[in-house]
Amino acid sequence: MRHNIVSVSGGKDSTALLLLAIERQTENLQAWFADTGHEHQQTYEYIDYLSNKVWPIKTIKADFSAQISRKREFVATKWREQGVPEDRVLKALETLVPTGNPFLDLCLWKGRFPSTKARFCSEELKRNPIVEAQIELLDAGNEIWSWQGVRADESLARRDLPKLDEVGGGLWNYRPILKWTADDCFAMHKKHSIKHNPLYEQGMGRVGCMPCIHARKDELLEISKRFPEEVERVAKWERLVSAASKRGSSTFGVGVDVSVSSIHSVVEWAKTSHGGKQYDFIRMEEGPSCSSIYGLCE
Repeated sequence: MRHNIVSVSGGKDSTALLLLAIERQTENLQAWFADTGHEHQQTYEYIDYLSNKVWPIKTIKADFSAQISRKREFVATKWREQGVPEDRVLKALETLVPTGNPFLDLCLWKGRFPSTKARFCSEELKRNPIVEAQIELLDAGNEIWSWQGVRADESLARRDLPKLDEVGGGLWNYRPILKWTADDCFAMHKKHSIKHNPLYEQGMGRVGCMPCIHARKDELLEISKRFPEEVERVAKWERLVSAASKRGSSTFGVGVDVSVSSIHSVVEWAKTSHGGKQYDFIRMEEGPSCSSIYGLCE
């Protein structure tokens, strides 16, 4: 039996993808949401909206309890053998307890945050949990078409992806909106009278982690003005992950051109003009209003 599984993130592309699958009356259709634990509350509410109005969505979460347990053993033995100060060892052991939040637990296990140069978050928090869930269906002798809401105009890496390719073992990757534009995706929302994620009207170019390691400078500024609680949450996580790091320090860096020491430093950089040396007081003083790079406020 073929199972058609649509990965839904709450963003414009995956929502349009789900609507397309329903429009085509796709058989054995399932919608899965990989919860990173680092999404904005409005995205969780939007997933609930889609699940109630469009199609039932199954939530999948990564679990790093076993990895954290193994790290505790490593810290208790190897760190001491390597001469790590005892107070740092004890602090790490106190901190290395699973929280149930996938993103935070991943960082506690790794002892660091993901970055643009070490982007292990997508694989560990989205790809791997979904693949593990798919394996159960494949082991039962089923075939799976994994619907992916990727578009060729998003990056050079995606430009040459095939529309359909076989992974093996009965698993296929299917990318039916590969040649679509962002406008096409929003048009699909409108066609089916489905609201888009409200974050797109609040300065966000992408919907997912809050903030994402690939967030634009203007997105970071909007986040700091609209959602200061998200900044403080990450700052708290920095303290916890630092305690679980052998170096005793770990920070959340955002953007390929930023070399800063904490999420608060990232926010300060986001307030500056081009070059990152002078504050852009006009942008800093602008109050939150409808703001969309997709023209959704017009």
